Amino acid sequence: MLPADAPPNPWFSWDYVERNWTDVERALSQHVTLTVQAVVLAIVVALPLAVLAHLWPRLAGPVVGVAGVLYTVPSLALFALLAPYTGIGRATVLVGLVVYALLVLVRNVLVGLQGVDPAVVDAARGLGYGRLRMLLQVELPQAVPSIVAGVRLATVTTVALVTVGVVVGYGGLGQLMFRGFRSHYHAEIMTATVLCLVLALVADLVVLLAGRLLTPWARSRPPRAGTRRTRPAGAEVSWTS
Repeated sequence: MLPADAPPNPWFSWDYVERNWTDVERALSQHVTLTVQAVVLAIVVALPLAVLAHLWPRLAGPVVGVAGVLYTVPSLALFALLAPYTGIGRATVLVGLVVYALLVLVRNVLVGLQGVDPAVVDAARGLGYGRLRMLLQVELPQAVPSIVAGVRLATVTTVALVTVGVVVGYGGLGQLMFRGFRSHYHAEIMTATVLCLVLALVADLVVLLAGRLLTPWARSRPPRAGTRRTRPAGAEVSWTS
């Protein structure tokens, strides 16, 4: 038990935020920057890999397999392996975050491309679409919902993993958490934790909104049950046996 004259050590303290706003703002800015850069770089790397695996199915197994193996490496071990080559600091954390996001993104992009309705592909092929035009104008747009789902998962995961970067001296809000654990200062730990949760929620909502803007056709409401669609005048009715 704490002695009676021990100073208060609350879990929530606005006074701590006001007195340490410079440190909090710097850690939060570092956290946001790392997350955005890691996700963008991971998309730049994952998208071509998934497209190649889609165009040449024999590559799908090796590409997903290598990404899966990298994903299973513990973060501390990965940072230790990277440190001799990338140094201690931002570069090591950024490379590690990109590596961990690859599996989620590659798999979701590939699933989205492979899940395009074959009837749509056949119709586009019948209209004379070449392979590149098919990919850019038919398959990738149809795969956007799956890609967005992957980006959402990769973003939220990256927000959490940034904190582990504290082991190489660049962990964003993880720096505050580590300092709070060492000093047993509850308010510092909780402030960093809450900010991580809020950042993950905001980032997820931003990606979700971007996905909705990219897929306006997905927002069209299906007709309600019991309502009848009107047939344009002069349209022919086809009968199937």
